[in-house]
Amino acid sequence: MIEPGNSTTSTGNADNGVPAALTVGVEEEYLLVDARTFRVAPAAPLVLDTAAGLPHEVHPEGTRYQVEISTPVADSATMLREELVTLRRTLARAARAHGCRLLAAPSPVLTVEQPLHLTDDEPRQREQHRRFGALTDTLVSCGRHIHIGTLDVDTAVAVSNRVRPWLPTLIALAANSPFWGGRDTGHASWRAMAWSGWPSAGLPPHFTSTAHFRRSVQTLLGSGAALDTKMVYWDLRPSGHWPTLEMRAPDMSADIDTAVLQAELVRALVATVLRDIAEGRPEPVLREDVLRLARWRAAHDGLEGFGLDPYTGAELPAADLAEALLDLVAPELAAAGELDHAAKTLGGLLRDGSGAHRQRAAFARRQDLLDVLRHMADETEDF
Repeated sequence: MIEPGNSTTSTGNADNGVPAALTVGVEEEYLLVDARTFRVAPAAPLVLDTAAGLPHEVHPEGTRYQVEISTPVADSATMLREELVTLRRTLARAARAHGCRLLAAPSPVLTVEQPLHLTDDEPRQREQHRRFGALTDTLVSCGRHIHIGTLDVDTAVAVSNRVRPWLPTLIALAANSPFWGGRDTGHASWRAMAWSGWPSAGLPPHFTSTAHFRRSVQTLLGSGAALDTKMVYWDLRPSGHWPTLEMRAPDMSADIDTAVLQAELVRALVATVLRDIAEGRPEPVLREDVLRLARWRAAHDGLEGFGLDPYTGAELPAADLAEALLDLVAPELAAAGELDHAAKTLGGLLRDGSGAHRQRAAFARRQDLLDVLRHMADETEDF
């Protein structure tokens, strides 16, 4: 069981270098599918026009098959959940008005016909397609970006280094993309693997300083691996636009409670790391080769299989690694009043199965991928 940097105190005293409260905001990407065929539908402009009265930000994504929301900054998981429910309900209603269903799905499941319907009003997307070719096929996928603030860039870089070991566990918890291109990929999170094809994606480096972080970003830009800072696709990064640390690793989750659990765990993990830094605890030594393998194993096995302890390389049940993360951050969750919800939701996942497990169960009943898509559409709309 991994227990590096275990903290037994809670966030709340700004005098010792730990913020009195950390905020959370979430960006969620959704697919739009035809309500009859469940194939992706290029209906984003129509759906966004219908949903234009939303009080919060709703905007296009890289293709016309997708829409994205950004929640307001939240001080609690309860507030975040309320915002997600409001935004999903309104977008689902707008999608149905145009013969579509809203899918909080990481992958399109069925094959997407070529050429892609890229976002018309984004010349950047056209340039991205010209430079990166078939890699842009993976744009028809959806992730969840969790922003934790307020953190200056120096702090965000330091926290990123200590959060990295837990990226595989967070990927396993969120694994929800076993099907892609009309077949079972043999992975619980194929999105994590497909997205890793981008030269600016995957595990972030371990940064020796903020200057090192900035040099790494400039290297991506100078080498042609990224058009701009928006294309820094690392699983975890200091945000280029907000005073936050941005977690980009998790798949989209159709059920809202799992989505909220991810935000709870990430915020509590950042709070735990901040306290460790403030108390002068040394950063645990990590083997980079083991972490890379742990990331793959998490994407392959998901929550139902095995993972690797990123510090030792020992094979452990993924459920044990998830419970180790919960144990690590439990004091911070308790201080925020979120421990009961997090423990109950994780317990439900371990009992009933992850998103990937539930998708495969839906397919197993009739060997029909449309059943998988209906299942995800219904979960997305289960408010």
